[in-house]
Amino acid sequence: MGIPDDDTVSIEKGKRSSDPWVITVNCPDKSGLGLDICRTILDFGLFISKADVSTDGKWCFIVMWVVPHSSTYVVRWENLKERLVSFCPSCSLSYYYAPPAPKNSSSLYLLKFCCLDRRGLLYDVTHVLCELELSIERVKVTTTPDGKVLDLFFITDNLELLHTKKRQEETYEQLRCVLGESCITCELQLANSQHESRHGTSSVSPIVAEELFASEYSKKECHMQALSPDLTQLKKAVVNVDNSLSPSQTLLQIHCVDHKGLLYDIMRTLKDHDIKISYGRMSAVTKGHRDIDLFIQQKDGKKIVDPEREYLLCSCLKMEMLHPLRVLIANRGPDTELLVANPVELSGRGRPRVFHDVTLALKKLGICIFSAEIGRYSASDREWEVYRFLLDENCEHQMSTKGARNQIVDRVRRILMGW
Repeated sequence: MGIPDDDTVSIEKGKRSSDPWVITVNCPDKSGLGLDICRTILDFGLFISKADVSTDGKWCFIVMWVVPHSSTYVVRWENLKERLVSFCPSCSLSYYYAPPAPKNSSSLYLLKFCCLDRRGLLYDVTHVLCELELSIERVKVTTTPDGKVLDLFFITDNLELLHTKKRQEETYEQLRCVLGESCITCELQLANSQHESRHGTSSVSPIVAEELFASEYSKKECHMQALSPDLTQLKKAVVNVDNSLSPSQTLLQIHCVDHKGLLYDIMRTLKDHDIKISYGRMSAVTKGHRDIDLFIQQKDGKKIVDPEREYLLCSCLKMEMLHPLRVLIANRGPDTELLVANPVELSGRGRPRVFHDVTLALKKLGICIFSAEIGRYSASDREWEVYRFLLDENCEHQMSTKGARNQIVDRVRRILMGW
């Protein structure tokens, strides 16, 4: 007994071309479901204009109004629906008696190509991989003195079809369109045993780590890194807790500047603190700001009454509203290095589309990337995903000046935050 899986997730197009698409999820509840949905929507390049969430702990009903971040990005709506359905618990009664075993992790593939270097190459390849729903787990990019680039992308397939000839040919075809005649070789194969570890370890100097992973920011750093989109005021985040409205739930009220993946950052933080949502509403953007109301409970079904736990949750939420991503330019010997870091979920997943957005920002700035890599780093009692880009100083920007470096940091942050 139950409702058909086709009714678990519905996606409806707006009546007018300017209207948002409406995603409705109606299924049994499970821990982390809201986080999985928000991560997937972010991964598909979609912006949540508003949302409603309701659950009684056994069944949940979620409605989200979404629009693409870019008119040039092709959204595969049917694939999005299939991905969302895959996260939803089965609607059959048998699910409650014998829940399915956890899925095995996707196979890791190595995409290797060598071609003549050019400005924006890394972004163009990354954009194709995103559109094909191929997730980038690790990257190793190097440029040779003779102007060639060797790129190693360790990827997984969200469609679980990369073992098929049709899927591989689709990938090759899309890459050839981007690489053109500059492509020398292009290979796709299963990663061997020496590459089984999906996430390499990143080595960061103590001085850089202290600044990049700081748990608190000075007023000067806040002014440099937390400016609102219109540059007229510091970005602020207000988080209030009210226990007077419900005998069993705590009302969490958030007011902050909007940014790309805002609801994802909130869901990730609540999941990290074992907090579940009973009801939530995210209003439409007003003058660049969001108001979000969430009725929440602890894992034991009780509201939050411990002052220390309340303070810790509010402090962590404020930090995620202000600095969900860290951006820094540092010296790496005689070279200039751009570092971007974001917290990793407890499940081990990183934030979607970071590599895509950073390479887009650098392409728009006319900055070439000499080398790039992705790794993991532990700091401040949590794991971080670290993206490192060695920049080519022969490009348009004279990166030796402080103003030019600040401009790079600002542009990268704006692309990442969706400003």
